[in-house]
Amino acid sequence: MVILGLGSNVGEREAYLRAAVGRLRGILTDVTLSRVLESKALPCQRKQPGMDRPFLNMAVRGQTTLEPLELLAAIKQMERELGRVERGVWGPREIDIDILAMGCGEIGEGSLVVPHRELLNRDFALIPFNDVAAEWRYPVEGEYQGLSPAEIITRKRYAIGEDLRETGLGFDD
Repeated sequence: MVILGLGSNVGEREAYLRAAVGRLRGILTDVTLSRVLESKALPCQRKQPGMDRPFLNMAVRGQTTLEPLELLAAIKQMERELGRVERGVWGPREIDIDILAMGCGEIGEGSLVVPHRELLNRDFALIPFNDVAAEWRYPVEGEYQGLSPAEIITRKRYAIGEDLRETGLGFDD
């Protein structure tokens, strides 16, 4: 099982998400999609030119035969093919695809760290994650180890509100 986080805040955001989901279906099976949320850019991102537009965010769950680094290479290639322009770490994004979790354990291979280092700090990632993988348990040693996404969401007091809202957009599975 792999859980990917998708985000877009440049151009036709919904179209970028739809195109990414379409391409991901080429490398994933048993695909499940979360709802689509809209979130404000992170405070550090708001300092970048062009970061005045909120992100659309969602999660995709599926099965893959690719090894972790092969999957990372495939999704980075997809981002380029879909038109992502590199604008730095916190820059605006046509499409961003992150590996949030892969299986039930931890991965640390080169620059790839799974679960995603910032998963627990991002309501816009964790809430959609819960939509598609409520049974998953956080594997990293520490305060949240063994907790489900819903339990982490409750502990962190994440909720739909002013900075994170439901869009009503949905993609047919």
